[in-house]
Amino acid sequence: MSAVNRGLRQASKQVRLSQRISNINCTRSAGLQSAFRLNNSPSTSPSALPNTRTSSFSTMASLQTAAPGTTPMPAHHKGYDPEITDIADYVLNKNIDSDLEFDTARWVFLDTLGCGLEGLRFKECTKLLGPTVPGTVVPNGPKVPGTPYQLDPINAAFNIGAMIRWLDYNDCWLAAEWGHPSDNLGAILAVADWITRTNKAGGNLANGKQFTIRDVLEGMIKAHEIQGCLALLNSYNKVGLDHVVLVKVASTAVVSKMLGLNEKQTADAITQAWVDGQSLRTYRHSPNTMSRKSWAAGDACQRAVNLALKVLKGEPGVPTVLSAPVWGFYDVLFKGKKFEFQRPYGSYVMENVLFKVSYPAEFHSQTAVEASEKIHAQLKAMGKSAADIKEVTIRTHEACIRIIDKQFKPMDNFADRDHCIQYMCSVMLTFGRLTAGDYTDGSEAATSELVESLRKKIKCVEDPQFTADYHDPALRTISNGLTVELNDGTFLDEVVVEAPLGHRLRREEAKPHILAKYKRHLEPHFSADKVEKLVALGTNPKELEAMSVDEYVDLYVNEKSEFVQ
Repeated sequence: MSAVNRGLRQASKQVRLSQRISNINCTRSAGLQSAFRLNNSPSTSPSALPNTRTSSFSTMASLQTAAPGTTPMPAHHKGYDPEITDIADYVLNKNIDSDLEFDTARWVFLDTLGCGLEGLRFKECTKLLGPTVPGTVVPNGPKVPGTPYQLDPINAAFNIGAMIRWLDYNDCWLAAEWGHPSDNLGAILAVADWITRTNKAGGNLANGKQFTIRDVLEGMIKAHEIQGCLALLNSYNKVGLDHVVLVKVASTAVVSKMLGLNEKQTADAITQAWVDGQSLRTYRHSPNTMSRKSWAAGDACQRAVNLALKVLKGEPGVPTVLSAPVWGFYDVLFKGKKFEFQRPYGSYVMENVLFKVSYPAEFHSQTAVEASEKIHAQLKAMGKSAADIKEVTIRTHEACIRIIDKQFKPMDNFADRDHCIQYMCSVMLTFGRLTAGDYTDGSEAATSELVESLRKKIKCVEDPQFTADYHDPALRTISNGLTVELNDGTFLDEVVVEAPLGHRLRREEAKPHILAKYKRHLEPHFSADKVEKLVALGTNPKELEAMSVDEYVDLYVNEKSEFVQ
């Protein structure tokens, strides 16, 4: 067992012991107790742990006990669902001032932009980008990094969101629902850039606001928190909905503030996001797995900006969009259940977000692929290879089995391969690598008979403790353990990895790798001098945060990109 895993296991034991002794209720916040209606009964949600006290409470701050300095919504707007007004109140009135939050957000920002640039290297991505009408350039419109495009804010949000998500390599959040909170940057960056360019040219959007990168980071922190808190105890995938609904809601809320909407208008825009048509997960699962899963987040960003702009023009909201009998979201799409909340909105999600550092792989498989890399090295040292493997057992958590356990399903395309734990582990065990290129049709990995035969020898079994640790708010580990049996009957010792590189418990260890990943993604697009300038700027928080958004985005313009035709 590695020193890292020994340390993590010991830390896990200490956390569980501490929880049993002190019975800490992590969902309470002393400063906000009067602002939340708590249900004294423990949550019966299947995702709640025995040692984690949760509550099926509305997160609505009381209109009568609003915090000093805030402007509560007028009494005649009490008809809004409290889940809606909570988000509007958080976005408009919560002050974000923690150095840790902004530092983490800066790393997420750089990593996300890098992932978007890497996505541009794939023709299936770039064919969807650019203006709706070829050749269109929007004066003062936002620019799309890595390209020559200058678009309207709605289309730019799609472009940036799609390229960010294309390779499944940006940050991740795992709970009852999973997702990628940095997907929201597509909407946030497009709107910030558009407003800033327009106002510098003499416009008066959002009362003349000109955004800095720090403003963008604050928007990211809040979008992360909204998406992540809505996901903690509420599973949208179990009712067939795609997690990008949360990108749309979070982006709509943050963009509404950026556009200068007041609290009621922001609530109106959020209701429009919930009433909007919601994406089905079918494009992520056999037999319909396809590339739409790679641009679904871009679509959510595009819809968010579009809806917020409609409210800016005077479109009203749908106050009880969630709770309306028969026709509301809960009755129509959530089997009549109301959302449950583990904690009030703050900064928990950004502080605990997961970076994808090592592999462009669906996050529930990251630790399994890391374990496979260790086993590949062990086999090589023994003078053996993947061809000597008889069977592999992956001890894992329930969410992994539900999403990416596809032992015998055919691998028809890129989307099938990058969401199959057996395929990802087989590629690593066979070649000692896993890159985005290994998912493409016709690649060495995709056509390898050894990879395909080994894939069918890998089975998953759930470990209830791994599942519990996955949901534990103090741990949030994504554990996988691999046991290999060789053809000669030899069993290799199980290799367990509990927290992947990029997890909060390994954050400092990951930072040099995150920076190297960012630099690696810049290099195919820009000169060596430009790469060094961007890296240096990204590692200078004070200079970066003070920079105007339009001036920063201009650094990423590539008028003669070899990847964008």
